Amino acid sequence: MRLGGNASYVAEVTTPEQLQQVYQNAKKMNQPVYVIGGGSNLIAHDDGFAGVIILNKIPGIDIIADDTTSTTIRAGGGEIWDNLVKFTVDRNLAGIEAMSGIPGTVGAAPVQNIGAYGQELADTFISLEGYDTTTDSFVTLSWEDCGFSYRHSIFRGDSAGRYIISAVTLALDKRVPEPPFYESLQKYLDANDIHEYNVQTIRVAVLAVRENKLPDPAKLPNAGSFFKNAIVEQWKVDELRKEYPDIPTFAVDDKHVKIPAGWLIEQCELKGQVINGMKVHDGNAVVLINDSATSYADLAAAREEIISIVRDKFQIVLQQEPLELNGSINS
Repeated sequence: MRLGGNASYVAEVTTPEQLQQVYQNAKKMNQPVYVIGGGSNLIAHDDGFAGVIILNKIPGIDIIADDTTSTTIRAGGGEIWDNLVKFTVDRNLAGIEAMSGIPGTVGAAPVQNIGAYGQELADTFISLEGYDTTTDSFVTLSWEDCGFSYRHSIFRGDSAGRYIISAVTLALDKRVPEPPFYESLQKYLDANDIHEYNVQTIRVAVLAVRENKLPDPAKLPNAGSFFKNAIVEQWKVDELRKEYPDIPTFAVDDKHVKIPAGWLIEQCELKGQVINGMKVHDGNAVVLINDSATSYADLAAAREEIISIVRDKFQIVLQQEPLELNGSINS
């Protein structure tokens, strides 16, 4: 977002041993610690961070198991996420191809259980390795341990700040992807007369769709999808359909339905508007771009105004997706 103050210290680590050493040294100095991968899903406050920022750069992508139906891959927490996706697609492995182009690192992926176009990390996740700052030891956490749900995990909940993820293990499928695909992805495939479905064609299509809907943060300051899609009970959707018969929805379970946050914002006629220096993206209303904001306060004011307008119109309260970093965090 090109906002936020400075950190007192920054340390880059490339091995789990370095990670442990830096963390221990920071604690001996009574310095708070915060770990960043790519920082693409992070909002910094104006007061910066009076402590040590650890940049997780632990590399490596390795095939650790292979059989007739699947391949198991272990990737370092500092690997760029999209490099891992390309690695799997180049080997005709399915499971994360629809998450092509998501910025950030492998180690950050489990934190919010990243997802896109009908796939999410939890679908292929086997386990992760990480440094447990509470016990000063390295641990392995299973799928069950991580408490995955929509854009959430224990790393954003009760265990926030406890674990620093050094590696992630995924199981990828050797089967060819089959339709129906996520609605916007299927529209692109149909519009471009693409009917040969494989991980390569899906990756190319996803990257093309993302280029229009999710601007590159290196070019336009943004944190990707700023609001989570709203999950509501079925009765709420039934009520809304009376006025909005074409409302897009996606089933979550027998009782809950997901409504795209971008659609809700767009219905409030906020698309393209600049609010307190933050622009609601012309191509995708769920994205906020720093047009002229100079402080975290500008961003916070824009966020609250958008939430308020959507709440007043739909009685649905949007939730912010990016994490926040301020000087008071002590992890």
